[in-house]
Amino acid sequence: MALSENELEKLKSAAEMLRTAEMRLPVLRTLSWDRSLADTFFKNSEREPPKPEYPKIDPDPSLELVFHARAQIDGDSEAHRWLKRFADITEETALLLSVAGTSMFHGHSRALYGGPTSPIADGKSTALDLALRLDQLLTDFDTPASRLEPPEELSAEELKIRLDRQLPEHFGRDAPRVEVTHNVSAKAAAGRDYIKLREDARFSDVDETQLLQHEALVHIATGMNGAAQPHFPVLGEAFPGNARTQEGLAVFAEFISGSLDPRRFKRLADRVIAISMSAEGADFLEIYRFFREQSETDAPFEAFESARRVVRGGLVNGGGPFTKDSIYLQGLLEVHNYLRSAIRTGDASFIRLLFVGKIDLEDLEAMKYLRDEGLLAEPKFMPPWATDLRYLLSYLAYSTFLNEIDLKSVAQRYDALFAD
Repeated sequence: MALSENELEKLKSAAEMLRTAEMRLPVLRTLSWDRSLADTFFKNSEREPPKPEYPKIDPDPSLELVFHARAQIDGDSEAHRWLKRFADITEETALLLSVAGTSMFHGHSRALYGGPTSPIADGKSTALDLALRLDQLLTDFDTPASRLEPPEELSAEELKIRLDRQLPEHFGRDAPRVEVTHNVSAKAAAGRDYIKLREDARFSDVDETQLLQHEALVHIATGMNGAAQPHFPVLGEAFPGNARTQEGLAVFAEFISGSLDPRRFKRLADRVIAISMSAEGADFLEIYRFFREQSETDAPFEAFESARRVVRGGLVNGGGPFTKDSIYLQGLLEVHNYLRSAIRTGDASFIRLLFVGKIDLEDLEAMKYLRDEGLLAEPKFMPPWATDLRYLLSYLAYSTFLNEIDLKSVAQRYDALFAD
């Protein structure tokens, strides 16, 4: 059913209210740790857990906006259902940030992101199942794989020069800026229109490709495409309701571009395992030691960073992790399966639909509805693998058929070979 002009205006008004409410709730920025916490941790010989403090977030202004937005969303089209879901998640996000650093944080985190034991894909498997399988398979390759990886020879300034040269090739005059800074926990971080590099970090060619593919050509590109939407610029906003698909799409971009190396893949799996450990009571020091033991090649600061991601916003002393990092593997699996299904239609527009803004796979029906109504602009920025579909089509067509083969039966042919 087509939207009337009056109904469209009501939806646009609701979307703008939700956008305003969500912009008051920057999850990752609110839960971030100052670099000084890591410096103090290592100064104290890794014996004392960090003591992060979080800004107080008053949920009421955002909750009031959600209340008024809901009053405008009184229909039952796909677009109405999309914004109703947006409203529910914005309300949950406000509650999450209002209890940061307390025991209540974990419950809201699970409501927004799920957790390691949440069902994925077939409804039977979990992110923890996948993580444990990957950890088992990749552990044996950790040391040999490290010998094959390119050395981390690039300084932050050298990587900035390379990215400053590459980004305009994809974004033109809208290219995101690259900053080198001390006060960032991870080796690199990205925002709406920037990429930050930690000044004392070292990078490899693989890191360069990962940043370009994951941060720039997915996260920043979908944000720019969404913000440019003429009717619903709310599609430019990152929020917990689209995080799973956005991170899954970004990791898939690493995968399809050949930059998802074994250590990175294993680290994603280990974070899921660590979230499960924290939920069962492991404290920051136990989580940190877990990451140190998982890879003999990772530097102490990288283990600190991984442990930080697990407990930020929750309880440093165990029992209340931040579950966001359990969505990377979930999202990768779901995006991969969506692309395999989309390729069967022979219609590339279903791939472009992923880039119209920051959306969740659950929003695709709404996006198709808006596109068919002429209310959605085509994405301006997309990664090369999603515009020149030759390799993607070949890979997905092959992998779709491969998935139908019984691997157990095939493997029996080689049982004797692998016996020892």
